[in-house]
Amino acid sequence: MNTQQYIINDIKPFEVTTKIKDVQNMFNQLTSSHILVKKKAEYIGCISENDVHSFDGNKLLSDYLIALEYFFVRDNTNWLDILEAFALHNSNIMPVLGKDNKYLGYYELSDIMSLFNNTPFLNEVGGIIVVEKGIREYSFSEICQIIESNDVKILGVIISKIENDNIQATIKIGNTGMNAIVQTFRRYNYNIISNHEEDKFLEDLKDRSKYLDRYLNI
Repeated sequence: MNTQQYIINDIKPFEVTTKIKDVQNMFNQLTSSHILVKKKAEYIGCISENDVHSFDGNKLLSDYLIALEYFFVRDNTNWLDILEAFALHNSNIMPVLGKDNKYLGYYELSDIMSLFNNTPFLNEVGGIIVVEKGIREYSFSEICQIIESNDVKILGVIISKIENDNIQATIKIGNTGMNAIVQTFRRYNYNIISNHEEDKFLEDLKDRSKYLDRYLNI
């Protein structure tokens, strides 16, 4: 996906000689989590809204350089890595640098999220399965093999959680054969985290069958 078309320059970086009061006023007009800062023509970092509102309005940005956060992506960075950078730095604005660290503009989180929204993982009709297994025991190839062995199309797989040496994978598939896939994952010792109506129906049948057996044995 081409992300360079989303580079914008609506808000210019602030010079380090800018008064904090002016930056505070700008934040009051924006929804940005950060504002970009430059020294002459060089991008030197971002400063967050939370920090700026705690500073002395009569001082300059140069008095608070220690508060700058230096993060950016390149103009050829993959869109998934761009999303990761947004998450890592808890920002909704991401500076873009080109060759020789030349400042080119910035991305807005909403624009990059729109790329994700347009992927088959989100906009194709399908079913979601969340499975869990030990981090040393699972493999993407096995997950894909389980799904494809049931003649079902894979629309996407992401690692959605890692905790206590376990990993959770969220899988989107075509909307057929859900129960067969769930049962196959169980045979491969995957824990099914998501809820499935067909699966619940079978469990109810098993419970009723056990109840009937107990009743007949009275």
